[in-house]
Amino acid sequence: MKVKTKLLTGAGLLALLLLMIAGPAAAQEGPAAVEQAVLDNLWVLIAGVLVFFMQAGFAMVEGGMVRSKNVGNIMAKNMADAGMGVMAFFCVGYAIAFGTDGNDLFGTDGFFLSSSGTFVPGSSGVGELTTPTFFFFQAAFAAVAATIVSGAMAERTKFSTYLIFSALMTGIIYPVVVHWTWGGGLIAGWTIGDASYSDFAGSTVVHSVGGWAALVGAWMVGPRIGKYDSSGRARAIPGHSIALAVLGVFILWFGWFGFNPGSELAADVFVPHVALNTMLAPCAAMLTALSTIWLVSGKPDVGMAANGTLGGLVAITAGCGTMNNLGAVITGGVAGVVVVASVLYVERTLKVDDPVGAISVHATCGVWGTLAIGLFARYDDAFLGRDDAGLFYGGGLDQLAMQAVLVVAVAAWVVVASLIVFGILKATIGLRVSEEEETAGLDISEHGSPGYGESVAVLPAGG
Repeated sequence: MKVKTKLLTGAGLLALLLLMIAGPAAAQEGPAAVEQAVLDNLWVLIAGVLVFFMQAGFAMVEGGMVRSKNVGNIMAKNMADAGMGVMAFFCVGYAIAFGTDGNDLFGTDGFFLSSSGTFVPGSSGVGELTTPTFFFFQAAFAAVAATIVSGAMAERTKFSTYLIFSALMTGIIYPVVVHWTWGGGLIAGWTIGDASYSDFAGSTVVHSVGGWAALVGAWMVGPRIGKYDSSGRARAIPGHSIALAVLGVFILWFGWFGFNPGSELAADVFVPHVALNTMLAPCAAMLTALSTIWLVSGKPDVGMAANGTLGGLVAITAGCGTMNNLGAVITGGVAGVVVVASVLYVERTLKVDDPVGAISVHATCGVWGTLAIGLFARYDDAFLGRDDAGLFYGGGLDQLAMQAVLVVAVAAWVVVASLIVFGILKATIGLRVSEEEETAGLDISEHGSPGYGESVAVLPAGG
């Protein structure tokens, strides 16, 4: 009897806890709605944890692709992106992105999460996401957008300057784009024919935002010492650990299974479809990138294969909810070729020094993935409003044109905003360390200690 009473008491407390998590609206819908709401919140929270873990992946990729004398510095920047990024998004970014009392350009309520709506509707139509769940997920996205920039400006940028840009990126630049799109603002209201924009998890909203800012930052800070010879030809400056970089790629790939499937914002039967597309596209991209660089250079370059994998992940991020599996494979396969061509173009033609290929992975492949929806969109998801919107499914050119408008509008905002911010920083506190500091390495000059400890001789006992 006592055991039965304890079980009933426990069940009652659990039911009460579920009601508290799910909220009053779900409670009124009955037990099924409560269960769905709890599942939605738990799944999106877990997905947010996976997205946050991507910070470790970025740190490993960037750490492996820079020289050992700058490892500590790049790790510090990645840590700062997490800390500074989440705090800036908490203070002002979330309000600008999702505030409902603002206008089409930016929100004006919910600063420090005060006066923000208690619930955000789940896309399943059953249950709701609590504000802590939704904020946690979105803050992890904001930190990703900032981290993209650090790799492109690696090995010569002042740490203090980067901290300021990271705060402004996650507090203002990125949230404005989110408000225009996922927040229901400016771009969300635009249509061409019957086509509205689509970007399921952020090929443009997240990745190209970071990629365009990376392009501006890398251009303004200038190339690393010795990157180009007297005739302007690019020299290779290898990173110190391809093992670290590839480990980072796999960590990022793992985290992407939260990034894309979590963007469904519900625990429903569509999540596995999104996850499968997220697996297929980077596999195809890795193979095409490896094949392309092999044909171009005569060697199957591991670093380019790694960037191809990431490029495929970025490209499918927009269309993972609208494409069938074949569309995902084609999108990823094209991304692998695109990332190789872009890396070579940025380095040799634009003369922009990007040590990790962040511009090509996130900006170029972000653009391609966003446009690919206009070609391969098959399912009615992610704001499309109808099935078969892609050109190859009889949808015409309207969706492709709408996707191009999204790309151009976001690029224009981020490039202009980044030029202003970096321009002010360059004119005041400066973007770049001195030549002596760059030569010695930023670990010593910026942080006072090496990223890797030096060997220390141990004297024998009594010696």
